[in-house]
Amino acid sequence: MVLRLLFAAVLLVVIEQPSVPAVEPAERLADPALEARARGLSKELRCLVCQNQSIDESNADLAHDLRLLLRQRLVAGDTDQQVLDYIVARYGVFVLLDPPFAPLTWVLWLTPPALVLGGGGLLLFRARLRRLEPPVLELSREESARAAQLLGEP
Repeated sequence: MVLRLLFAAVLLVVIEQPSVPAVEPAERLADPALEARARGLSKELRCLVCQNQSIDESNADLAHDLRLLLRQRLVAGDTDQQVLDYIVARYGVFVLLDPPFAPLTWVLWLTPPALVLGGGGLLLFRARLRRLEPPVLELSREESARAAQLLGEP
């Protein structure tokens, strides 16, 4: 019991690692409203170096540059969508942690469901094939004796 609790605690620590923002004090904007918008947007953008972290969590130089660029665009008066559009135009759709469902990203969005449906279809197909196979019947004692006599076994 204690071992299970210890395992569960370790698993929670490993899975639920809190994200620690990498935003440096020098990057922060003086206006709290703009800073809140910047933090929200930086959680939507992928660090192109780390690839599984947002630029808000990444300490990479490119993430730092993207955070500065994002804040410059906000100070210039861009809306949130204009900032995202500007960064996507420069770095591509891959920079978004949640890319839109568009022709460019169809493979990204449709591959997992296709694999699940294909695997389910394969399992269903195999189950139906097994149902069509004739059942293996056991021989009675008389049939076993007759088979042994015909094969010349004692």
